[in-house]
Amino acid sequence: MSAPHELTMLEQAAAVRAGELSPVELTAHYLDRIERIDPALGAYLTVTPEHALEDARRAERVLKEGGPLPPLLGVPVPVKDLTPVAGVRFTSGSAVFADRVADRDAYLVRLLRDAGTVLTGKTNTPEFGLPAYTEGAAGPPARTPYNLARGAGGSSGGAAAAVAAGLAAAAHGSDGGGSIRIPASCCGVVGLKPSRGRVSPAPWGDASGLAVNGPLARTVRDTAALLDVLAVPAPGDPFRLPPPERSFLQWCEREPRRLRIARWAVPDVAGVQVDPQVLAAYERTSTLLAGLGHEVVDVPQPLAPGDRDAFTPVWAVLAALTPVAAEREGELLPLTRWLRARGQDVGGLDYARTLGAMQSVGRKLAEAAEPYDAVLTPTLAQLPAPVGALRDDADPEADFAAQLAFTPFTAPWNIAGLPAVSLPLEWSPAGLPIGMMLGARHGEEGPLLALAAQLEAASPWRARTARAFEGQPGAVGGPPA
Repeated sequence: MSAPHELTMLEQAAAVRAGELSPVELTAHYLDRIERIDPALGAYLTVTPEHALEDARRAERVLKEGGPLPPLLGVPVPVKDLTPVAGVRFTSGSAVFADRVADRDAYLVRLLRDAGTVLTGKTNTPEFGLPAYTEGAAGPPARTPYNLARGAGGSSGGAAAAVAAGLAAAAHGSDGGGSIRIPASCCGVVGLKPSRGRVSPAPWGDASGLAVNGPLARTVRDTAALLDVLAVPAPGDPFRLPPPERSFLQWCEREPRRLRIARWAVPDVAGVQVDPQVLAAYERTSTLLAGLGHEVVDVPQPLAPGDRDAFTPVWAVLAALTPVAAEREGELLPLTRWLRARGQDVGGLDYARTLGAMQSVGRKLAEAAEPYDAVLTPTLAQLPAPVGALRDDADPEADFAAQLAFTPFTAPWNIAGLPAVSLPLEWSPAGLPIGMMLGARHGEEGPLLALAAQLEAASPWRARTARAFEGQPGAVGGPPA
């Protein structure tokens, strides 16, 4: 059998069920890899070996008892540190909360536990999940294992780095403006932002509807299987979607019919240029789709410069919502303080008007996507950024602008609440991952995953992704860049 970390999440679950791999053995294997590799990678903010081994021993007891088994019994799946796990350190990526311990679980943590997963720890995220890079004061920067001089993206940077480097087969992330898809692109993994209402935010909520929890994994089928675990509604969910007609994993077994796929690669942000290597990858992906029999249609960018201006004050209000003692505000990072100050200046009526304006922008994207089965764009406008290249503590406004230029394609899908997935279909000549993003109509994660699975079969990436940390220039355990 392959080394345990080279197995996919579903392969690990099958090996546990068959008695070929014990949950304790699998967990110990990952804990050893985290101890050896993560100091250079920055994927975890908190490692929970006692918690993990307790979960693994519980899984072994379930196996011995017989009867129906949870779908991911004994499989380690870490949780992003914006989400509380009772009894575990909960920093929200901020040094202000370095010593905080959560007193309750988020609803999705219960779902992961009910699925039989093992908690190896809390993955790295920037302060309050606000930037498109994972470089905070709560821990070291999260880096892409393809080149340790470059960042893992954000804000689910730790989750993506862990999956890419074989420190987890799959991981939980969250996405309010691209925070699953950005690091998925930087780290060469699959990252899915579900539709608004697909995954419950219980017991909390986000009045803007921007942020949603979702999966990161090495394969489309693992991504779908983890979404099946997370997509269980809770009473009172404000944006509740009905269950799909079949499981998301079952959708991956369906060959798509001939689809009409729109595409655009022109950002709606004025002055932003897309890297020629990214554009070349976008053209190759378009050719691949056409070769699979799909009709690929050039469509003008549906948003105009300035349309997304409503996003910034809403994002700023979200930044301001986290309670911080007045005497500790000065300990927050400059970008966080800048956003919080802007958010605190937004009054109630202004916020309501801004939400309405943002909703109108979302409708423009939704109307453009409606005639098509999917939409293709690059995930990012640039290659993975060097660590520190986007962050500017001296000028938070310039920092925010640099992030926008890096990620012009992701946030509109949050504004519209539509599903979108970043796939590791392409690589630069220097071996850096280049994600391609596919979006779809609201609630159509199933057909989107079917298309993603078809692309994965036509242009497999698993072997390269699974060994991202071995022998690559600048990678963990590889020669220096």
